[in-house]
Amino acid sequence: MGKQRRRITSSASVDKQIYDLKQLLEISKSLNSSLDFSTLIDALLYTCMGQMKTLGVAIFTRKSFDASCFQMNQNYYGFELSNDFEYSIPEDHSFVKLLSKQNTCFSIDEIKKSSIEIDTPINELISLNPSLVVPLKARTHINGILLLGEQITSEEYSIYDKEHILNIAALASIAINNAALLEMSTTDMMTHLKLKHYFYAVLSEKLEISDDQNSPLSVLMLDIDFFKRFNDTYGHACGDFVLQMVASIIQQNTRTQDMAARYGGEEFVVLLSETELATAKKIAERIRSSIENLDILYDEQHLSLTISIGVAEYNSEVDTSPKKLVERADKALYASKQAGRNRVTVAN
Repeated sequence: MGKQRRRITSSASVDKQIYDLKQLLEISKSLNSSLDFSTLIDALLYTCMGQMKTLGVAIFTRKSFDASCFQMNQNYYGFELSNDFEYSIPEDHSFVKLLSKQNTCFSIDEIKKSSIEIDTPINELISLNPSLVVPLKARTHINGILLLGEQITSEEYSIYDKEHILNIAALASIAINNAALLEMSTTDMMTHLKLKHYFYAVLSEKLEISDDQNSPLSVLMLDIDFFKRFNDTYGHACGDFVLQMVASIIQQNTRTQDMAARYGGEEFVVLLSETELATAKKIAERIRSSIENLDILYDEQHLSLTISIGVAEYNSEVDTSPKKLVERADKALYASKQAGRNRVTVAN
C-alpha cells in the first residue's frame, strides 16, 4: 500500500513538472513576443502572479538602458509603497553583486544575515516585506530584481517553487536584455528620443492601423529657433544641453502611445496616435508655450529659446507614404519659420 502511494505521488510530481515545463515554453513565447519594455514588464508581473499564486509582485529595473541604478517606479501590484522612499538600488551595490554571484532566491531573513550592508536602499526594500527576492539574471549580469509577496495557497515558498520562479526570472532577464538592445539601437544617446529610421518604421505600421481602423493620426515637426547662436555664443556643450531640455519638454507633453524622435540636428518629429488635427494643434501649442516659458540656467547664464512647429493630420488620399505625411508637416514648419518663428502652423 505504501509503495502504491509513493508511485501515485511520484506520478503526480512528474505530471506537474511536465506541465510546468510546458508553461515555461509558453511564458518564453509570451515574454519574447514584444520588445516594448512596458508591455514586457506588465506581462512578467501578471505571469508571476499567476504562476506563483500571489497577489503581491514588484520589480526593480533600469529606467533606461544607460541608467546606473535599479528603480521600482510604477511596476508593482499588491505592495504598499511610501512616498518618502525612492525604492532605488545602485547597480554597484553589494546586494546586486551578491545576486550576480549566486543564482538563488532570498528571503528577508537571509538578506539580513548575509554579508551585505543594510543601508537605505536595502531598508527600503525590506520595508515592503516581500516573501521572496528573486534576481533576474542572465549569466552573471543582473537585469532586474523581482519581489514576490505571500502565496495564497501556503505560508512559504517550496524549494520547487523557488526553482520554478528562477527559471521564469532567467527567461525574463533574456527578454529584458533583448528589449534593452533594441532601445540602444533605436535611441539617440543625446536626447534619449528615438532615431529617425526607427520613427519611420513605427509610423509606417501606425498608418496601416489608421487605414484599417479609420482612426486619426497626426505628426508634428519641430525646429529650435536660432539654435546656432547657442553653439556659437556658449559652445557646443550648451547646444547639447538645450537639445536635452527641449527633448524633455516634448516627452512631458506626449503619451506613452505616442513617439518622439530626433529628426536631425535641432529638428524633432512627434507621432501622435489616434489624434485628430485640432487636438494635435493644441499639443503643439502646449509644447511651444512650455519651451517659450522655459528659463534655462547654463554656466550662471539665464537663457531663453523658442521653437517653431508644423502640424499635419494623416490623409490617405494625399499621404501615399510615411514620407509624404512628414513632408507636409515639414512644409507647415517652414511656414512657421517664414511667418516669424515661435508659432504653430497647420498643414493644408
